[in-house]
Amino acid sequence: MTVTRVQLSDNGPEFSRFVAGFWRALSWEKSKQELLSFIEQNIELGVTTMDHADIYGQYSCEAAFGDAMALKPSIRDRVELVSKCGIKPAFDTLPERYVNHYDTSQQHIISSVEQSLTNLKTDYLDLLLIHRPDPLMQADEVAQAFEKLNQQGKVKHFGVSNFNPAQFELLQSRLDMPLVTNQIEISPLEMKAMFDGSLDYCQQHRILPMAWSCLAGGQIFTSQSEKAKRVRSVLVDIAEQVDAETIDQVVYAWILALPSKVLPILGSGRIERTRSTIKAEAITLDRQQWFSIWQASMGHSVP
Repeated sequence: MTVTRVQLSDNGPEFSRFVAGFWRALSWEKSKQELLSFIEQNIELGVTTMDHADIYGQYSCEAAFGDAMALKPSIRDRVELVSKCGIKPAFDTLPERYVNHYDTSQQHIISSVEQSLTNLKTDYLDLLLIHRPDPLMQADEVAQAFEKLNQQGKVKHFGVSNFNPAQFELLQSRLDMPLVTNQIEISPLEMKAMFDGSLDYCQQHRILPMAWSCLAGGQIFTSQSEKAKRVRSVLVDIAEQVDAETIDQVVYAWILALPSKVLPILGSGRIERTRSTIKAEAITLDRQQWFSIWQASMGHSVP
């Protein structure tokens, strides 16, 4: 099966419903050819949207991806490239960078994009996101950076990541072009976005959010917390009820059921996992199954 394609917003880009994430790409220890093969296998499954950030792999993941793509440049026309900027981690080798911080200045946004384009060996990004809300963000300055990059043809669309509705609205108020998505954390162990208005805002404005860490960084499988054990037990039961092959298929079906039409980001470097995961599109949970997972996470019934 191949995944469906969706439009992020009324004037937004068309992406694959599942997104391939490259946060841990270096840990996969793939050669350039192996990484290219992995990219091509994702495309064959319909997973054409590729998620990056400037800082992934200590600023090395984008370059590894670009080196793989360089082996077959024509593949650029078959994928959508997403990147993020705004986080500046501290580095022992950079004495002037002594504390983790955010930088959403116009200069940093533009220089980050220029570097991402170089690393990814492409002329443009399909989507650029501000990685985290910055308390020192000057919305007008971010808007100026976005407009300049768009006019230069270096970025087609823009969005944010981990923003709450007020932060999203602030930046949108300074832009003539629409912000097309908000990339936020969603999993059965992290449901904040369901309560802080983030998903409601997306549904209200017909913006499709992207979801990171859908499996809670693997805690769905490994955590021994009481919460995780409750959730895992319910997932096992529901997997049997819906004939799912794995509990993570149930997790993704649970996320896909959200009315804001979330695009889950996959983090595995094994194509077998991707083939398994995308089968979640064919799984439908009824409301009681869905709320059984909600209840297991919360530790109590709905009010």
